[in-house]
Amino acid sequence: MDKNHYYFNKRIFRTETGEEISDLRIAYQTWGKLNAEKDNVIWVCHAYTANADAQDWWPGMIGPGLLMDTDRYFVICANVIGSCYGTTGPLDLNPKTGRPWMREFPKITVRDLIKAHEILRKSIGIAKIHLIIGGSIGAFQALEWSVMFPEVIENMVFIASSAFASPWNIAFNEAQRMAIRADPSFYDDTPEGGKKGLKAARAIALISYRNSKAYNSTQKDESPTLSGNFKAVSYQNYQGDKLVKRYNAYSYVIMSHLFDGHHIGRDRGTVEEVLSHIKAKTLLIALDTDQLFPPEEQAFMANHIPFSKLVTVKTNFGHDGFLIETEQITKMVSTFLTKE
Repeated sequence: MDKNHYYFNKRIFRTETGEEISDLRIAYQTWGKLNAEKDNVIWVCHAYTANADAQDWWPGMIGPGLLMDTDRYFVICANVIGSCYGTTGPLDLNPKTGRPWMREFPKITVRDLIKAHEILRKSIGIAKIHLIIGGSIGAFQALEWSVMFPEVIENMVFIASSAFASPWNIAFNEAQRMAIRADPSFYDDTPEGGKKGLKAARAIALISYRNSKAYNSTQKDESPTLSGNFKAVSYQNYQGDKLVKRYNAYSYVIMSHLFDGHHIGRDRGTVEEVLSHIKAKTLLIALDTDQLFPPEEQAFMANHIPFSKLVTVKTNFGHDGFLIETEQITKMVSTFLTKE
């Protein structure tokens, strides 16, 4: 059963790079009710391969009595452009050619995502966003929205992310793209294209999402072996297969380039200057074992965002801790909101 709502944009959507998408479709889900003032809104921004069903991929966070209390708030999450979960993406038809976009899908930036989110916000009639929250690429979106439309965002929770993609981030992303491009079927431009490459790409990504401590504790073999049947090998294959069943290589490449292009200072000035003009009250949450976005990157932001506070989650799960340590994050965000 499709739980998504859909908004169809009748105007030509022009991307930051000047390309066009006609009949842009935006998939989204909501929980709770919008109040009369249309400002009791929590907007959840999802990460890399997630979707609009934030209640599913962030369990324990949305519902009556939870952090995002649906008895009090109207919670919304929109699927991003380029994905394969309802919003227009590379498997959709290009109206100009009558064929699926596939590798020809326009390059998308985080600013394009916010432009689409704004279209959706206005269509629903939301006046203000009380809280915008996201981790990883979701935090890219929260940050950009706070810069592009400061009058809309009141509070921002920025988790396990940075003001720009680092060379370290970009290197991981290129390694994943290399794996996908090494799969000849990627060039077939079919929904099944690039699946072996996608599996390898996911295995590379996992190493950046976790860390040596996590692997050494959860994937440790009981006894030495020469069979090659290592738990770590099985885990990498399992996780790769799991993603291949629900995602496609073309969307994955789109999202990886979107990741690379994230830079809050691009065409605006220095990163420090841009951060210093953020008006939203901001909570920055670092993960102490995150090797993809190390805590010093959130600390840098805290030094430059005027109304900000930095807190740190202790976790053995590296970057993935933002999806796992819900109890710690709930306490931190609840305290932040009660002191507003």
